[in-house]
Amino acid sequence: MPILNSEKLIIALKKLNEFLVNPDEDFKNLMYSASNKNAWFNLEEVEKAVKALQQMLDPQDLELWFRDIVVSNTPKKIGLILAGNIPMVGFHDVISVLATGNIALIKLSSADDQLLPALLKRLIAEEPLLEKHIIYVERLSGFDAVIATGSNNSSRYFDYYFGKVPHIIRKNRNSVAVITGTEAPEKLALLGHDIFDYFGLGCRNVSKIYIPEDYDIKHFFEPIESFQNIINHFKYNNNYDYNKSIYLVNLTHHYDNGFLLLKEDSSLSSPLAVLYYEKYSNLAELEALLNGQAENIQCVVSATPLKLKVPVLGFGQSQTPKLWDYADNVNTIEFLNSLN
Repeated sequence: MPILNSEKLIIALKKLNEFLVNPDEDFKNLMYSASNKNAWFNLEEVEKAVKALQQMLDPQDLELWFRDIVVSNTPKKIGLILAGNIPMVGFHDVISVLATGNIALIKLSSADDQLLPALLKRLIAEEPLLEKHIIYVERLSGFDAVIATGSNNSSRYFDYYFGKVPHIIRKNRNSVAVITGTEAPEKLALLGHDIFDYFGLGCRNVSKIYIPEDYDIKHFFEPIESFQNIINHFKYNNNYDYNKSIYLVNLTHHYDNGFLLLKEDSSLSSPLAVLYYEKYSNLAELEALLNGQAENIQCVVSATPLKLKVPVLGFGQSQTPKLWDYADNVNTIEFLNSLN
């Protein structure tokens, strides 16, 4: 098998970046029709995912990212079990395997089995050598290592089947936000993207906010009013109505702005259309609390610098990861390089 050349792959990814700025009609049609297969993938959310991937493939960032990548002279077969919670969410794992010169055995999610193959087909058109490095499978076999993304339940299944080979097995994680009460309304408006983009289905979506003990909730609700149209999506609305009825029947104290339910809870993972909140007395104690839960947190968004074991991002930045913002804070490239 011909060895992949980093320079050629960088060129191909840069051309893919250009393609994502102005996709051809075939890909545009696929973007329009994605919701026919998966109702969560409406055009607005697919466009967000395309823009996020285009930003990820920034030419300068590609050059920086490839500096630490070692291309394998003896390609390994890397089994990839991809998630389907947001459009093309498995793209980064695929290009990480390709960047290290390995072969991607791709088990697509049934929820996202059209957009990603179309995007990779375009990448192959830019660099034909990639065709032998991208293989779609219904069942993984003959692999040298595995990268699997799923839930806490599926991770036990993955551990059982793949525990004897080198692996990265990702479980449920959530992201949280820290509000100090000093944020300008326009900053809090950006937080709406961290909460509502992709309907809150991603592990990088904020599912909980931490607020000062004397915080007035209206200061949070007012800036995010611009996201109210989310309630018009029937699946999101169904979740909102269901959770609201549960809280009303059980007389559970909560806040409601007509499209988001806010409930005080110590858990990190909230139901869809619900945002948990927890009060804190000082930032030092909050930092200790969050560091104690680092294994369950993908990232933290905050306008205030924090000393944490997990990435801290500005409001509105959780869903636009850089190439080096690795899921679960596990460096995929270091893992793949170690196989050599």
